[in-house]
Amino acid sequence: MKKTGERTRVACAALALMAAILFLCSSCSKAGNSTPSSSSQNQTQSYVLTAAVSSKMPADKLTSLDNTCVGWGVGKTEIGRRPSYAENCNLKYKDYNALFVGEDNKNVYMTFDEGYENGYTAPILDTLKEKGVKAVFFVTYDYVKRNPNLVKQMIAEGHTLGNHSWSHPSMPSKSVEGAEQEIMKLHNYVKEEFGYEMTLFRFPMGEYSTRALAVVKNCGYKSIFWSFAYVDWKTDAQPPAAEALKKATNGAHNGAIYLLHAVSSTNNAILGQLIDDIKAQGYNWSELKA
Repeated sequence: MKKTGERTRVACAALALMAAILFLCSSCSKAGNSTPSSSSQNQTQSYVLTAAVSSKMPADKLTSLDNTCVGWGVGKTEIGRRPSYAENCNLKYKDYNALFVGEDNKNVYMTFDEGYENGYTAPILDTLKEKGVKAVFFVTYDYVKRNPNLVKQMIAEGHTLGNHSWSHPSMPSKSVEGAEQEIMKLHNYVKEEFGYEMTLFRFPMGEYSTRALAVVKNCGYKSIFWSFAYVDWKTDAQPPAAEALKKATNGAHNGAIYLLHAVSSTNNAILGQLIDDIKAQGYNWSELKA
């Protein structure tokens, strides 16, 4: 009788185990064939967001990068020749989404830095509209705060707004967090006030570092430098119009990124002729995009 009872208990235990296995298999099969619940969808979305964030450089790695301040200057080149120093920097900093000169073709690009308004932006916009040229206007917080109507006109007429930082500091002088704030505070302000999302960044005073370039990229921006500029920001020491026009025209080269300052009376005076003269050399004024 004891043996019979033990056999019965063993048989019952085996049947129970088999039933449990069949139940689990059935549950797995149903789960695999059913539509994901809102909970599982949320998990998928979280994974995607995490993956996007993880593509950024982590803060500890950012702080370990070289933060030596480098000044990007005007440079000198032969007439019609692409500046080799700009091409070399394109290669050196390619992993940081930085552009010092455009591609080696007949496209050239117009950019203006807007730290403050000096009464010339409106006529510059009129000239650009007349000539059918689109430019990038790199703005600071103080500029957009004081000149909302000009900013709205830039956007309405199809120009690109670029981020020139919140307060125009030397970016390598900032901590990683401080540099991020300089970029993103202005980014968010322009987005909220004008419904416009900027993607291009220009370093104030052209001062950058490897770490600062990485911070800009982490913020979702492309760093735009220039391959031609001249001293046009000194409002009390403007060159004669003919001299400025000659310098700017001789500076043309494949992929040229022109940096001009909208505070310059001379730039305002020569802009229309400069656009025409560069076109006459066979170049195309093009839009600079991220």
